[in-house]
Amino acid sequence: MTESIPVRCPGCRREHRYTAPAYPCACGAPVSPPLDPLGAATAVTHRTWDEDWIAVRCQACDREDQWPQPELGCPCGILVRVPVTVASQPLRARERCDPGPFDRPDLFGPPAGTDPASGPTAGHPDPSAGCPGTDDRSDRATALPRPAFHPVTIRTARDAVTAAALYLRWLGYRDIRRAAQRPPSGIGLAARGVVAQVDPTVRPASPRDVECLWLTAMTESAGCVYFSLAGYDPEARDRADHLGIALFVLDLTGTPQPVNGPANELISSGA
Repeated sequence: MTESIPVRCPGCRREHRYTAPAYPCACGAPVSPPLDPLGAATAVTHRTWDEDWIAVRCQACDREDQWPQPELGCPCGILVRVPVTVASQPLRARERCDPGPFDRPDLFGPPAGTDPASGPTAGHPDPSAGCPGTDDRSDRATALPRPAFHPVTIRTARDAVTAAALYLRWLGYRDIRRAAQRPPSGIGLAARGVVAQVDPTVRPASPRDVECLWLTAMTESAGCVYFSLAGYDPEARDRADHLGIALFVLDLTGTPQPVNGPANELISSGA
């Protein structure tokens, strides 16, 4: 059962009752961030990835994953960040006070400037080659069946990013984070072996949008996935099919719907 605590707005001092949301762990058990009833709520004035996501440990399987930092909107207009316990502090705060798994450099691959022996050599991208990582399924044949995906209702652009990140994790990708290279439109996500773009606007994605994502994936030697709320231009879908880009449409329930062959293949094979 999720907990509920009183939260006072730091601006107007109005008190709200906040109930922690429950998210689906990979094991299928619900996970809720532990709220701190003695902590002070703060106003969200700007966003960073480290402060928007917190590490929470599943009580059922002891797995630790990143989940959205609890927030609530006050009628006065202030977005309030709900306090959590030390065990589930934002990632940057945890790094300062308690070194843990997020301090391990191996989680994010070799450091910049190194020459990984197994990585592909740099060169000019070949459009006929498709999106990297989409044809190598040999190490995925023995993957365990995934539990049912539990969506998060989309009300804001942040919800769309959360839904996409949860879906990537459901597919089997790990270490999901904000992409280092910002896309021309939307929000970029990255994980081991994949670069994703989330477009929460009401404009259908254009051919240029999917091509820019593909070029970014080529520089990272990674696969690529596109999530859009408004769908895709017909030319964008044709271009994505040619390049091997998995396209998904996010419905308002937060469930990504595949719209092309590479997306269906990704669902079948997983990460």
